[in-house]
Amino acid sequence: MKKKDVYRLLMVLLVAGCTLSVQAQHKRDFRGAWIQAVNGQWIGMGTEQMQRTLRFQLDELQKDGVNAIIFQVRPECDALYQSNLEPWSRFLTGTQGLPPSPFWDPLAWMVTECHKRGMEIHAWINPYRAKTKTTKELARTHVAVRHPEWVFQYDGQYILNPGMPECRNYICDVVADIVGRYDVDGLHIDDYFYPYPVAGQPIPDDNEFRRYNNGFVQKADWRRDNVNVFIKQLYERIHAVKPWVKFGVSPFGIYRNKKNSTIGSATNGLQNYDDLYADVLMWVNNGWVDYLVPQLYWEIGHKAADYKELIGWWNNYASARHLYIGEDVERTVKHTDPQNPSQHQLPAKMQLHEQMKNVNGTVLWYAKAAVDNVGNYGSLLRNHYWKYPALTPRMEFIDGKAPKKVRKMKVVETSDGHVLFWQAPKGKDWKDAARRYVVYRFAKGEKVNIDDPSHIVAITYDEFYKLPNVKRKDVYVVTALDRMANESKGKKKKY
Repeated sequence: MKKKDVYRLLMVLLVAGCTLSVQAQHKRDFRGAWIQAVNGQWIGMGTEQMQRTLRFQLDELQKDGVNAIIFQVRPECDALYQSNLEPWSRFLTGTQGLPPSPFWDPLAWMVTECHKRGMEIHAWINPYRAKTKTTKELARTHVAVRHPEWVFQYDGQYILNPGMPECRNYICDVVADIVGRYDVDGLHIDDYFYPYPVAGQPIPDDNEFRRYNNGFVQKADWRRDNVNVFIKQLYERIHAVKPWVKFGVSPFGIYRNKKNSTIGSATNGLQNYDDLYADVLMWVNNGWVDYLVPQLYWEIGHKAADYKELIGWWNNYASARHLYIGEDVERTVKHTDPQNPSQHQLPAKMQLHEQMKNVNGTVLWYAKAAVDNVGNYGSLLRNHYWKYPALTPRMEFIDGKAPKKVRKMKVVETSDGHVLFWQAPKGKDWKDAARRYVVYRFAKGEKVNIDDPSHIVAITYDEFYKLPNVKRKDVYVVTALDRMANESKGKKKKY
């Protein structure tokens, strides 16, 4: 048999094996996907083609069961949105500071498109990185040009200095501008705090340590405190602008190794606490984040960072706020399950999720890999693991009260067929107001159970639902969701 035929047979066996795993369907589950810009996938694409590509990706991700998009809008102190504070991103147009032509605002467009599909959208920024290695020229309005004293160079990058209060304030101003002007559901930052260490390259912050040490003797403690102060400040600033906007952080996957800490994981890799100066557990335990997405991009059985070890560790230690797991799509399907070599690792990872009582979501790295259906990953989500729609988990620590029931529900015959209409319940403020709606369908005589997600036919921002053109007597139930996904009681209508 030829080598390529062996490979094809192996893939058939892997896919076939993956379909055997059985798993419960949850009504509440954060199912996110990162759509990144920093890899340059949009450069030179143009407005029409980029919109067409994004629209296709959103459609496919919706079919896969994804209910939240994390969209990168600020890779290097720039903007994939219209901003008076930072220049247009070169990752959008090819030249930093050059607006798109024909003009459009990608973030505003994505808000509309995600909400049209019933999805949440979280604006994703890199807080400290001011220039990537591949950027050769900065716009005159870029912060590193206007305030060169705020940045230091490290490994070909520019980094906003975390030790300077001016930098923290500036980032918070940028975030407040995004949250204030765009109807985003979340604000998301990734794992770049102090730069990833490079051998022989010390971080040049001696002057700032002398000036702002606040009594710290050890520079490492001072750096961690700088990041802690920033995270708390950013959390408070976001919620001061819009209390309902969720603040999420996606840290590197290892907090500390056991050899460095009694509570560390049985791993041997780079550490948030010691190497990136990110004391993630302090943020969670103090309530300075609303959700956490540790990047567990390794495979089960990895020698230095075993996925099974790490998902158990985060489940045990980071439960004070919502915990979702960052999954690497390509690596998951590249490696076989050590316990079942006939299939790749998606079933085993999903089984681990089921066993972790504090894990209530997943974010896919990266969206395009799922859309491209690498290793049949997307098909397995839409046909099995995420077959039915899911609501995002409730955040009762922000607001736990459900809105009232929808009103005046009726079926209207239109030129486009029969349409189920309803009106929003009355609400005084954002905590009481309906934001989205869930439509359930039950066959005649079937028990109405809105805890069963298999009956969800739509999660929508609209106040109507087009009924299928079938001659049967069904019962439709509509509930209202507020901004924190608290769900009202249902209102029924026969059709």
